Amino acid sequence: MRHFDVIIVGGGAAGFFAAINIAEQNPALQICILEKNKEGLQKVKVSGGGRCNVTHAEFIPQELVLNYPRGEKELLGPFHQFMTGDTIEWFEKRGVELKIEEDGRMFPVSDSSQTIINCFLAEAEKYGIEVLYSQNVTTLDVEKSVDGEMEGFKVQTKDMELACDKLLIATGSSVKFWKLLERLGHTVVAPVPSLFTFNIKDKRITDIPGVVALDVEVTVLDSDLRSEGPLLITHWGMSAPSILKLSAFGALELAKKNYQFQIEVNFIKQTFEDCLIILKDLKQSLAKKTVYKLAKYELPKRLWQQLVLAANINSDTRWADLNKEQLEALASQLTKAVFEVDGKSTFKDEFVTAGGVDLKEVNFKTFESKLFPGLYFAGEVLNIDAVTGGFNFQNAWTGAYLASKAMSS
Repeated sequence: MRHFDVIIVGGGAAGFFAAINIAEQNPALQICILEKNKEGLQKVKVSGGGRCNVTHAEFIPQELVLNYPRGEKELLGPFHQFMTGDTIEWFEKRGVELKIEEDGRMFPVSDSSQTIINCFLAEAEKYGIEVLYSQNVTTLDVEKSVDGEMEGFKVQTKDMELACDKLLIATGSSVKFWKLLERLGHTVVAPVPSLFTFNIKDKRITDIPGVVALDVEVTVLDSDLRSEGPLLITHWGMSAPSILKLSAFGALELAKKNYQFQIEVNFIKQTFEDCLIILKDLKQSLAKKTVYKLAKYELPKRLWQQLVLAANINSDTRWADLNKEQLEALASQLTKAVFEVDGKSTFKDEFVTAGGVDLKEVNFKTFESKLFPGLYFAGEVLNIDAVTGGFNFQNAWTGAYLASKAMSS
């Protein structure tokens, strides 16, 4: 049996970040990372389309936590300890400069996730951190003395047995590992998908994939779920921030609905009544113009045309010829268009789930288990998840850093 001071299960973002910080704070410790795959940092590699969305340019803890459907309350204290600015500084000290994009997402200036991976691998080598690949953990046990006192942990993989004084779990959304933690005695909240797009088959959007409405309001009918932001029409239905926010904050509720529900889209963020007044004015001012050809409200032309047809207005109808029913139908399509959602699709390569170790069983000053002293967690193994935009990584950096401070002491 090999013995280490610290074993980290999971060679992803949180695992490497914790290991490097532990080693930097206490170089005397023997640290080992166990990774089940042939190489680590897989999620880092695919994040942000291969560019790695490291964090988000939100520098106020009270504002940052609003992006976490699960973990908002628990992360407020930790974000006061290690925040976005600390993440930026950490990477810059190691030669990785980050940049801010218009939507607030932050990427390495190189626009390559390999920059982040190379940084982690170089730091791990620098501090002599042992990284063991293709080591799938099969059992996890607490070691006790003769009088019943905890003395550390025993970790079994397919071909080796290891022991350690302190153990960090950074396995992400691994159902298999959650079962090991349940056997150990922790409570795990059942996982459901948290970041997904809506599958919608509707003739209004079937032929216009790629069209973006820049600022809409989306409401899930018969619920309190509502969001704003850009809306992207895809081959499968709808995506972009307005939809992804709903999928994250509504993860549990939408799972109960078996991903079959109705949404109402307000494409122009006006009331039906205000829209109708403007349309009546347009009927006068644009009398001889064709409704179909002249997109209003800064909507994409192809989207406008589909909404016009859906309001039973022919492609050659002039504004002057619109009757009351057609004006009301167009106002309705613009401000309260209802779509049937039937299923979901994974958003790009963002495999995010709601669920994980129950937050009541974790001390968020140190990210240590309240049940087993010396056992720590970081990243999505906990029942914490966020909307898209670098927030899940920031949770990983913060948790890993605070755990590293406690584990290196």
